[in-house]
Amino acid sequence: MAMTIIWMGMVAAAMIYAALHGTGAALSGAVAAGAKQAVELSLTMAGSLCLWSGFAALLRAGGLQRRLAALLSPLLGRIYPTAARDPETMESLCGNATANLLGLGNAATPLGIAAVRRMQALSGGRAATDEACRLIVMNTASIQLLPTTVAALRAGLGSASPFAILPAVWATSLLSVSAGLLAARVLQKWL
Repeated sequence: MAMTIIWMGMVAAAMIYAALHGTGAALSGAVAAGAKQAVELSLTMAGSLCLWSGFAALLRAGGLQRRLAALLSPLLGRIYPTAARDPETMESLCGNATANLLGLGNAATPLGIAAVRRMQALSGGRAATDEACRLIVMNTASIQLLPTTVAALRAGLGSASPFAILPAVWATSLLSVSAGLLAARVLQKWL
């Protein structure tokens, strides 16, 4: 609701400014150009999302998701000790972590939702368990080895080297996940 008010306020301010300063034609041109760019960007993103969502489905169908779960289980079991006891939850958690490592935020979301639902069922219906909160922090901050979504955006906008941002992405994602997990741990003890 708040974002709707903010966006509507910005649109109203632009229209009022254009009316007062006689720049209605420039505003109309900018709106049309922005709409065109939005469609082009959406198509670029849709292609990348379809590719990597299909890749995630192939991992699951080929049994590689279970192997990844076995590989990531020792690490994720330390972060989510209660969820580690349920293989189905661990599969969803590992799939979510893998999708995030590959920079596939939108492909990771359904797996994260499935994991939170399983965690909720395991906790007797309690929605915001400490582990679910940690998953939300990890999913939001996500360590990315290959930021494919951002690279697709950069390529779609004409970047000559869309993966040139790798060192910065690695550093910032590692720091953001560490800070998020630390904050979750501290707040867990207070609440």
